[in-house]
Amino acid sequence: MTQLILASASPARLETLRRAGVEPSVQVSDVDEDAILERLRAEGPLDPKRAVLELARAKCAAVADQIHDDSPASQPTQRVVVGCDSMLELDGEILGKPYEPEVAIERWKTMRGRSGVLHSGHWVRMLGEVLPGEGVPESGDVSSTIVHFANVTDQEIVDYVATGEPLHVAGAFTIDGFGGPFISGIEGDHHGVLGLSLPLLRLILGRLGVSWTSLWNR
Repeated sequence: MTQLILASASPARLETLRRAGVEPSVQVSDVDEDAILERLRAEGPLDPKRAVLELARAKCAAVADQIHDDSPASQPTQRVVVGCDSMLELDGEILGKPYEPEVAIERWKTMRGRSGVLHSGHWVRMLGEVLPGEGVPESGDVSSTIVHFANVTDQEIVDYVATGEPLHVAGAFTIDGFGGPFISGIEGDHHGVLGLSLPLLRLILGRLGVSWTSLWNR
């Protein structure tokens, strides 16, 4: 059996794994996301796919380094850390978490009746193994899913933001909660909209020689 450590505080990511038969341990990173994005912007126009992948890698590395220092010898020999990050791209602009109600309301007034692309970066690092000349086995990739937003009313937007749900999620929406009725459709992997693409994670783990079924809690 392989132990998966999720470097994310997202309830949606945790529940996605659990419904797929995986019971991860959760350890949240303390990565300064704004500092990473500022560095990327200094290098040129910010590419959303690169941004979410770099953030996912940073979160994964931060947690993996902590576990490397503190993990007891009794832990399973095969362990993997998974870091994730998501952002919505709309008209070439990257939209992260709005945090403030006023920002979320204006965001939804811009998004309604339109479509955006939800990019979710994934990064996986193996623990307890270092390959000669190659370092620690790790790999990552990005899931991109088109999201179609319903033409919601001003009052629906105000009511939705008042729930608090969209304030701390990428793109100011969820598909598995209060925001579900306001998403008229998607094109691509629906798990990616939840912030963790199970099919993509399976492929990344496969690159590292980890069988998906070895993660099942049984």
